[in-house]
Amino acid sequence: MKGLYLGSAMLASLTMLATPAAAATEIQWWHAFTGRLGELLAEQVEQFNASQSDHVVVATHKGNYSETLNAGIAAFRAGEQPHMLMVFEVGTATMMAAKGAIKPVHEVMAGAGAAFDPDAYLGPVKGYYTTTGGEMLSLPYNSSTPVLYVNRDALKGAGLDPDMDLSTWQAVGGALDALKAAGHACPMTTAWQSWIHLENLSAWHNVPFATKENGFAGLDTELVFNGPVQVSHIQAMGDWAKEGKFVYAGRRNEGGANFRAGDCALFTESSAGYAGVKAEAKFDFEIRPLPYWGGVEGAPQNTIIGGASIWVLSGHDAEEYNGVAAFLNFLSSTEVQARWHQNTGYLPITLAAAEKTRAEGFYDANSGTEIAGQQMTAKAPTGNSKGLRLGSFDQIRGIIDEELEAVWAGNKTAQQALDSAVERGNALLRRFEQANR
Repeated sequence: MKGLYLGSAMLASLTMLATPAAAATEIQWWHAFTGRLGELLAEQVEQFNASQSDHVVVATHKGNYSETLNAGIAAFRAGEQPHMLMVFEVGTATMMAAKGAIKPVHEVMAGAGAAFDPDAYLGPVKGYYTTTGGEMLSLPYNSSTPVLYVNRDALKGAGLDPDMDLSTWQAVGGALDALKAAGHACPMTTAWQSWIHLENLSAWHNVPFATKENGFAGLDTELVFNGPVQVSHIQAMGDWAKEGKFVYAGRRNEGGANFRAGDCALFTESSAGYAGVKAEAKFDFEIRPLPYWGGVEGAPQNTIIGGASIWVLSGHDAEEYNGVAAFLNFLSSTEVQARWHQNTGYLPITLAAAEKTRAEGFYDANSGTEIAGQQMTAKAPTGNSKGLRLGSFDQIRGIIDEELEAVWAGNKTAQQALDSAVERGNALLRRFEQANR
């Protein structure tokens, strides 16, 4: 009997050794970040994975924003979709129209029994990604707004006071004149030309980019960004380009390398450019508010967000969605959000993270980092300034880029280019409306 008992005990022991511990449930997240932002994202994933053993998030870079969205769409059609997909803000209408492809965040949280309070998020950020009934569709992961970066050393070198007023485009124009006269090769450059110089320009001056509250009130919206304010601004920039005061570097963020290297004096860019500028700039830099045109009634109003949100895709099981819910709550936590905001320049997506950042003295120690939040929240958004919700907008941006490049090259006037962009873009909107009735 003793021998039999020992044999059974040994067999039980061997069985336990041969049975692995319950494997953590894998959660796939496809994203568009590289460089410093990619490193910070990876740190968040590592921190979450180390904080618990039930789930493991695997983050995979899938190219730029457009490429990541296209990869997610292709994967869903093939039945190989990730659990979470980073989608830039102008892809919101496309994702909303993707019937059956998404699992709204409010449903994910409710299904997992996770604590979730939509009112904890900043109103202008939350509003972009919620239904008219206030139900959150995707999680606002990285929300930014455009600001003006200033190379103070370059201003000094041109004989300008680095503390000079740059709040209006009229004042900026004067600075560009002085910089050019002093022999500066790149007085000003920009990133994301459509987002900053048409989409945000329109909101900042409280003029419509499109009808129907910029698409929030219906699919039968039409583009109208060829109005007097937009045409005047683009023509001014076209004149500056012709005179060598505005140097165009590319459609995305190609101009960032030129500014961070100290080659350009002024740079209109996302607040999230702060991470790269802080890490690379060898000169004295400053963040200022996005300029506005003095004399335009109601300006400045408020700027609108860029960046991206996390969409949850359908077709996965309940335990996997439990992991997604846990990860989204982790990303929304006050400590994580405060660090993310402070390290990147992205907006703190929760009120608690903003309050923590202020209480820690971060804004006092890092002048200008509070400007993005101020621009977004100083005034209540209007129908012209709460954001854009337009179908096929990634393709429409491509059209806008083409037309703006014709202005910078001197081949079209601003009126000609914007009239053409509106006409071409409206044709895409009508197709999108027809397909999603």
